[in-house]
Amino acid sequence: MTTQEAKKIRIADYLQSLGYNPVKQQGKSLWYKSPFREETEASFKVNTELNQWYDFGTGKGGNIIALAQELYGSDYVPYLLGKIAEQAPHVRPVSFSFRQQASEPSFQHLEVRELTHPALLRYLQERGINTALAQAECKELHFVHNGKPYFAIGFPNVAGGYEVRNRFFKGCIAPKDISHIRQSGEPREKCLV
Repeated sequence: MTTQEAKKIRIADYLQSLGYNPVKQQGKSLWYKSPFREETEASFKVNTELNQWYDFGTGKGGNIIALAQELYGSDYVPYLLGKIAEQAPHVRPVSFSFRQQASEPSFQHLEVRELTHPALLRYLQERGINTALAQAECKELHFVHNGKPYFAIGFPNVAGGYEVRNRFFKGCIAPKDISHIRQSGEPREKCLV
């Protein structure tokens, strides 16, 4: 096996063939408990797009040959290529899927009211927003978010969700979409964004 052939092997597949499985996935990164030591938290990352690894515990990383150097305690490349080649018949492409734990919706007990709360109207004034226009276009929302009660201004979007704001909170109640205010009367020559 040549170094170029070895580098074509996906590190995630190679680790799988050695019995190491990822603990979690974040985007293009697979996280493992380090194959170099016992640990309780995953500190070994494989970037599946770059086919590179990095061990945060040792500060080392690299390609599959650098991984073999650490696994087999040698920097003699012909020996390392031999060890990789021995394992190559057992390397199979593996797909990883991580089930998301079921969770409660982050916004619960949503109550939609007319916008009248003095603290919210004061917040609008501080932001330089016309309160009469806001009262015509926005709602006052009362809800529980991550177990805590809140109230905020809700600007409805075209899909039935809300952009949610108050002095301390900025968020969105799904579905996310655009919001707009339609003007009545004569057509205008400008659009305010």
